[in-house]
Amino acid sequence: MATSTSTRSTSADKRFDVILIGGGIMSTTLGSILQELEPNWSIALYETLDQSGQESSDPWNNAGTGHAALCELNYTPRDADGSISLTKARGINEQYQVSRQLWSHWVESGTLGSPRTFINALPHISFVWGEDNARYLKDRYEAMKAEPLFSDIEHTEDLDEIASWAPLLAEGRDPQQRVAASKIDSGTDVDFGSLTRQLANHLNEAGAEVRYGHEVTSISRGSDGRWQLKVRNSASGEKFTATARFVFVGAGGGALSLLQSSGIPEIKGFGGFPVSGKFLRSTDSAVADRHHAKVYGLASVGAPPMSVPHLDTRFVEGRRTLMFGPYAGFSTNFLKNGSITDLPFSVRPHNLLPMMQVGAANTDLVTYLVKEVSKSAKKKIETLRDFYPEAETDSWELITAGQRVQVMKKNGQGKGVLQFGTELVAGADGTIAGLLGASPGASTAPSIMLKLLERCFPAQVESWKPRLQDMVPSYGRLLSEDPALLSEVTAATNRSLQLEN
Repeated sequence: MATSTSTRSTSADKRFDVILIGGGIMSTTLGSILQELEPNWSIALYETLDQSGQESSDPWNNAGTGHAALCELNYTPRDADGSISLTKARGINEQYQVSRQLWSHWVESGTLGSPRTFINALPHISFVWGEDNARYLKDRYEAMKAEPLFSDIEHTEDLDEIASWAPLLAEGRDPQQRVAASKIDSGTDVDFGSLTRQLANHLNEAGAEVRYGHEVTSISRGSDGRWQLKVRNSASGEKFTATARFVFVGAGGGALSLLQSSGIPEIKGFGGFPVSGKFLRSTDSAVADRHHAKVYGLASVGAPPMSVPHLDTRFVEGRRTLMFGPYAGFSTNFLKNGSITDLPFSVRPHNLLPMMQVGAANTDLVTYLVKEVSKSAKKKIETLRDFYPEAETDSWELITAGQRVQVMKKNGQGKGVLQFGTELVAGADGTIAGLLGASPGASTAPSIMLKLLERCFPAQVESWKPRLQDMVPSYGRLLSEDPALLSEVTAATNRSLQLEN
């Protein structure tokens, strides 16, 4: 994309340098980065709902707030040779370190307000029971302790010590049951709803055209090479066309259909598999105030990674609460506020076979989802009691979480596979890109968007590099390979984000 110095659009002039579709953490992160790198570029953001951060970025819709691979056991599998693989955990933690650095920069520059409005220090704990699981967790601890990114990990099988870390896990538990826990105190809890809205407000105040209640219905290439977006004002019914040199489709589950409408060949073969979820939530201070941790266990056999059970302290809009789940389910909606026709309308000749192959290869997942959907309220509480033996039904309410659309695509052999993670899809000329998939998602948004810049703006990245290194001091380097830089960055972000205590 050629550098543009056009003036910002007026309401009558719908020509922009950059259009962001969706008001979630991905779009607002990318917009805020670009606004800082190229303040003369005109930017527009269109969000279907009446506020930013209301779909997957909302804390009650977001299954894991603050993914850093500190406690999520699905990121540290046991390999065939019996060793613990840290490859995925190391990669995700490196990305989360980038997030911390960028947020710190934005706090210091005034882009974001007080860190306590969106991030809080919170220990991350892995907790298991049973002989095999306890042995696995001990082996994981030994492997992680030798890794600079995780060197502060602690481990115990002593129930009294676990009680000192997280009382609810120990109270009422059979003392004869073998349990094990690992803890890292440098974890965090993030309110991505608050973070997203702060970034959206900053975009607006800095001159971007931010419009809520505006739905982008299609994307097509104009004869001048610019992307043309059909936009509808939901309140007035007004329809108009907006054009841009670069378009980012950050519409969560809605990204697939919009990328399909663009006609780019790179989206061919992609499909989406929606997974819904529910959580138990407690706002009872007598319960919530006695648990200060994010505690992850092991997923059930056949369960998707996003269904790993966890008992989490959450800080939402300054209020402390407790959440347990998720309980997976199935809906054909691609967004919580979407339509039941989202899944069937996403089927195309080019993705039908891969989607059918995924279905045939994942019957255990389908069976699991059917069981989850039919699980009674009593069964849900019984699952909670595996973590919190003395949980009382009256202290918990069942809430509906957001939709997750897992990526279905062709592998190297042309066969359809189900992918758990995120996938950046970009046109060959770098003028359009979109993000598909789910976890770890929001927690690694800055890293994903920096990769987007490298992929879509190769001509500008080299000139942007000094500024990017101001924003993210470790940009271009791996902290796992530079312990001195890791220590420096950790201390600096702890201060800026007020995480020292």
